[in-house]
Amino acid sequence: MTNHPATPAAAANAANAANAANAANVANAGHTATPDGAQMSARPSVPVSADCRCVLTDGRVLTVTASRRPRANRADVKCALAGAAALGERVQEVVRLARHTEARFDSRDQVVLSMDLLPASGERDWELAAVLADRMVRGEYRSGAAALYAQGWSDAWHLGQVSGQSPQAIASLRRHLAAAALASASVPAVGALVAATGEPGGISLVVGGDGGGGAAEVDSIAALPAVLRISHLGALSGHTDPASAVSTARAWFPLHSGGVNDALGWVDVSVYPIVASGADEEDTIAAPGLDASIQLALRQALVGARHFDGRGLGRWRTVVRFGQPRFEGNSYQLALVMADRLARGREFVPRGRLIASGCSSAWHAGRVETVDGLAAKAALILRQVVDGDRVLLPKEWQAGLPAGFAAAVKVRGASVACIERIGVI
Repeated sequence: MTNHPATPAAAANAANAANAANAANVANAGHTATPDGAQMSARPSVPVSADCRCVLTDGRVLTVTASRRPRANRADVKCALAGAAALGERVQEVVRLARHTEARFDSRDQVVLSMDLLPASGERDWELAAVLADRMVRGEYRSGAAALYAQGWSDAWHLGQVSGQSPQAIASLRRHLAAAALASASVPAVGALVAATGEPGGISLVVGGDGGGGAAEVDSIAALPAVLRISHLGALSGHTDPASAVSTARAWFPLHSGGVNDALGWVDVSVYPIVASGADEEDTIAAPGLDASIQLALRQALVGARHFDGRGLGRWRTVVRFGQPRFEGNSYQLALVMADRLARGREFVPRGRLIASGCSSAWHAGRVETVDGLAAKAALILRQVVDGDRVLLPKEWQAGLPAGFAAAVKVRGASVACIERIGVI
């Protein structure tokens, strides 16, 4: 929201305040503040670009730069790296997942990320640098340092967890910082910064991991300047582990490929409470790694099913993950909706797995419709079902199920229901 001064004097005061805020941003290295202009969202205290560095295991220093601009119906995150399309996709995936545990949702701007050089294949310590650059450019994290370095990665960014502390990366970082400290002594401007900050070149370092790498590694990290060691993103602000506020549920659905490769796939839905923002509900749902068409379809399914709840909209950030991200068809939708309802506390939790197959053209009405492959999927479910499982199928399948299907499921200690609507099971 933009507040307009009511008087010329108030307008002058507001302009002076904005200029002072921009000047303060220039003083922070890694942050470049320029006038937002008429099209930028009115956030004068937030930089329009931010840098975060990472020392690679081969000694090179990689700089991740994040800049923001009016979104204008574009994607919320963009990263285009010449000759490294897969790496660019991974950067986008990491940043989107790491945003999941932010309590405030703001979709006004697009963040564009870039790297000045490419890390070696399989190297991941740059991930934390990308996350911090994205947070700095949106005003979610302020380092206050002239140069910010970050070393860390995660297999659970959507939970806010951070790993890292590679001995090779730490050793390279120590060598780099030692060289930077020597260089700063010969540069008057940097020397003045050292005197003002009490640190070599005003350097800060954020290292991922819980210190479990051994005493030698902990000592190496402790010897570095201005170190903040974190095992979760909440520690950036002195908060508790955000994973405790993430609710995740999984549901299974039959993947039929016409033969020996038939299997039960799974879908995870993780939700994190946010302050009501009035944003488009689809913007709060992330499904990294999926085709654009599937992302659109699952967002529409979740939004429709939450509308049917009556109180499900505008309350959650959501991340959707599939065990097998490459598939065709829409029979996963009932499993997706049920996992979302379980994660939000809208369904009773089964003793075992929830296995479902179904779709809908009207999730906003809670309707469940039929899908193809009844015989093959019913046979697959019967082979895979175990004690405690709950099986949900479309009502239209009831008459076509193999004779004795329900009894065979019950013998295995599971239950089955053919439903025409969600919420009444």
